[in-house]
Amino acid sequence: MCNTRSVPYSTRCRWKITVRKLPPGGQASGDTTWSDGTDLVRGGVSHPFFSTLSPQRSFELPLKQRGKIYQGVFSSMGRINSNGDGLHDTLLPNDHVNLDVDEENQDPLASRIWTETKKLWEIVGPAIFSRVATFSMNIITQAFAGHLGDVELAAISIANTVIVGFNFGLLLGMASALETLCGQAFGAKRYHMLGIYMQRSWIVLFFCCFLLLPFYVFAAPLLKLLGQPDDVAELSGVVALWLIPLHFSFAFQFPLQRFLQSQLKNQVIAWISLASLGVNVLTSWLFVYVFDFGVIGAAIALDISWWVIVIGLFIYTSCGWCPSTWTGFSAQAFSGLWEFVKLSAASGVMLCLENWYYRILILMTGYLDNATLAVDALSVCMSINGWEIMIPLAFFAATGVRVSNELGAGNGKGAKFATIVSVVQSTIVGLIFCVLIMLLHDKIALIFTSSSSVIHEVDNLAFLLAITILLNSVQPVLSGVAVGAGWQSVVAFVNLGCYYIVGLPLGFLIGWVFKLGVKGIWSGMIFGGTAVQTVILVILTMNSDWDKEAEKARINVNKWSQSKPVVQ
Repeated sequence: MCNTRSVPYSTRCRWKITVRKLPPGGQASGDTTWSDGTDLVRGGVSHPFFSTLSPQRSFELPLKQRGKIYQGVFSSMGRINSNGDGLHDTLLPNDHVNLDVDEENQDPLASRIWTETKKLWEIVGPAIFSRVATFSMNIITQAFAGHLGDVELAAISIANTVIVGFNFGLLLGMASALETLCGQAFGAKRYHMLGIYMQRSWIVLFFCCFLLLPFYVFAAPLLKLLGQPDDVAELSGVVALWLIPLHFSFAFQFPLQRFLQSQLKNQVIAWISLASLGVNVLTSWLFVYVFDFGVIGAAIALDISWWVIVIGLFIYTSCGWCPSTWTGFSAQAFSGLWEFVKLSAASGVMLCLENWYYRILILMTGYLDNATLAVDALSVCMSINGWEIMIPLAFFAATGVRVSNELGAGNGKGAKFATIVSVVQSTIVGLIFCVLIMLLHDKIALIFTSSSSVIHEVDNLAFLLAITILLNSVQPVLSGVAVGAGWQSVVAFVNLGCYYIVGLPLGFLIGWVFKLGVKGIWSGMIFGGTAVQTVILVILTMNSDWDKEAEKARINVNKWSQSKPVVQ
């Protein structure tokens, strides 16, 4: 949002004009010019403060800037205040009225790109750090369990990958509804609604956690049904029961992260994630080796580490660091839950269909001839992809915040520009990693194994890994645009069609019918699923009317903000 006190000229700005100290009867009228980008000039007299005389009234007047005339609209968006001086308080914080101005004089493109890049990386940098930290906690847990034995390693890995992974994807997706709602509300300066939205998300996700409990309680028979060995399935079932506290932490952590993320408070998330990583290392050592709890100790350490994040984020939120957005617990959180559930469900389905796609790839590979070698090689590739995808996922989060903030502020062109900058920069990062994979194709597996057969198989899969990394540098960013704009329902259908109607059958056809094995399955799922989905999202994004999206965001923010702010 441009501020009239330090204004760079841009393609489209929403000028902020305060209404404090306005002389009674100070309604703007007649020819109005920009004098120096800071004050409005009316009738030869500089007036930095303007307002309308009645609430919800707007009017148009010709604006002159550097000899060019433009149409603008002043809107009070407020109510008469209690001072009896004819002024108006706005409904938004920091009393202001809005003026949209289309200008032909633009900032240099390089300057605009640099400004957007700084805003983007203010989110991306800490997001990469926090995601790598939380991902590393799972790796550390598996490393401690791996030193106990093969069955223990398999048990903790399967419990995390299959049981927790399934529920993690669903709850994470449902929480992403906050990226739309909180981001747009923050852009529109409806700050108090961020806390209300977060509390609604807590309620919805906590209820969903109860509905998903059978996956943990009946994990052992479920894993046996999926073909896991009895000893691994039984121990995985025990581990799953001890991971129930971790499961419930998701209901609070995911909304807290998105609540803070939408306000650009990303560094606190990163620092708390780093602290929890340290706690994870310490507690894993204590419970596994000192107290000799075995694999159960590793699960308990993971529970504690994730709850450290929840407690840390909540303390930061509720103890005065978010005064505008957290105003206390509210009964309003229980209103509008059904609409919230529908948006959360669409978000959950959208991300789940992506999250489960490559897990199915591993399951399909397990039924091939010489499956052990194929699964080992594919697991190495997926581990490398898992580390690298933290970067595109950080861009996913950042793009969602930037797009939702700009749309909430009514700046459709700003949302479009943020999308372009984010996609280009994420693609550049993806190209760098793609080239590295191709250059080190015969060496990347050495990090994970010394088996010559596995190294050779990974070498054969390196090209597909490089293509996957490249596509994953674009696709999550476009999904972030969808989240920021509130297109979750549309993208959910796109994902369903591309991944499960085109990608999976094509992978099966190439892998089994044409007998190309894991390369056939993976290539079919890449080019039939991920590539097609990416092309569709590109077309959807390019053909969007961003000004119309900004208007939709304004309507949605107003619809979701009808009630009183808070009841403490």
